[in-house]
Amino acid sequence: MTQVDFIRGRTRMFGIVGDPIAQVRSPEMITWELQRRGVDALLVPLHVPAADFEQTMASLMRLVNFGGFVITVPFKTRAMALADRFGLQAKVMGSINVLVRRPDGRWSADMLDGMGCVAAFKQRGIRIEGRCLTILGLGGAGGAIACAMAAERPRQMRLHDLSAERRQFITDCVARISPGTLVECGPPRINDADVLINATPVGMLDDDRLPIDVTALPPKLVVFDAIVMPEQTPLLELAERCGCTVVRGREMMLGQIPQLVDRLLDPDAITTA
Repeated sequence: MTQVDFIRGRTRMFGIVGDPIAQVRSPEMITWELQRRGVDALLVPLHVPAADFEQTMASLMRLVNFGGFVITVPFKTRAMALADRFGLQAKVMGSINVLVRRPDGRWSADMLDGMGCVAAFKQRGIRIEGRCLTILGLGGAGGAIACAMAAERPRQMRLHDLSAERRQFITDCVARISPGTLVECGPPRINDADVLINATPVGMLDDDRLPIDVTALPPKLVVFDAIVMPEQTPLLELAERCGCTVVRGREMMLGQIPQLVDRLLDPDAITTA
């Protein structure tokens, strides 16, 4: 055998950009979806050091056969400067996770993390309306998740983030989306919460820490961790030991794969109306 049949000179390339990158599952998931649709294209992992992000992206975006990028930690906010047209979620959040080249050579961007999280909960039949949510981390993914969850009309949202600016920004976004939702900011509380959402990187890869200082979780709690690698994070391991319902980061990723691929293949799928 002197050749493979999944890549050739005319194969269209997409990349996922992050630092680190070993934790991502997008290359296999998105490539599978592209192949399933009969598209001759691949998504490859691109480990770009944070200090070199702008310089490296300027070069990558000049490659003729790269049609777009998925953006992951820690670049979801910084990557906003690379686009000139934004979908509604990106406009609201000030961060993106997909960047795609338009036929005229300019770039469009959107943020889909929140929609993927909501899709994962709906797939499991887990109701958000009328419930109390505790959300840890309000960066690119966490802020998007908070806003998407607000659209499901929870009774209460408790937001925890080290940045006072991010806390205020997301509080204002949630108030616009769901005026009837009570929003609190401060240290995370879970005893009377219905859903715990971790959108921090704590627990990623070989990090064995918990994102919240607890030794046990109420068994009635639904626990979601946005981390995709490892699939069984320290938080989810504790949650399962305590009898909680768990939703994995991989499920959020699966929830947004079709939407990501739609936008990578068709920049007009990123609407600004």
